[in-house]
Amino acid sequence: MKHLHLKIHGHVQGINFRYYTREKAKELGLTGYVKNLPDGTVEVVVEGEEEVLKNMLEWCKIGPRHARVEKVGESWNDGGESEFETFKIVY
Repeated sequence: MKHLHLKIHGHVQGINFRYYTREKAKELGLTGYVKNLPDGTVEVVVEGEEEVLKNMLEWCKIGPRHARVEKVGESWNDGGESEFETFKIVY
């Protein structure tokens, strides 16, 4: 189990980025959360198998249709035990 922490920069708020991120995470069987940050970025924290997390990372580099992703900061950690039961939007 690995953990991936992302900070997504660009035009990523106000376009349902969180909703589509949650849908993609559920499709991939990942757990964690997504939330808007006050600085205009979106934070994504996911856990799962490394190859599946890489798939999520590639999706986040593009995002949903109306997104303009400029940069994605990423941080990987060996997870150990699962911290999350589902993937949710945090408000």
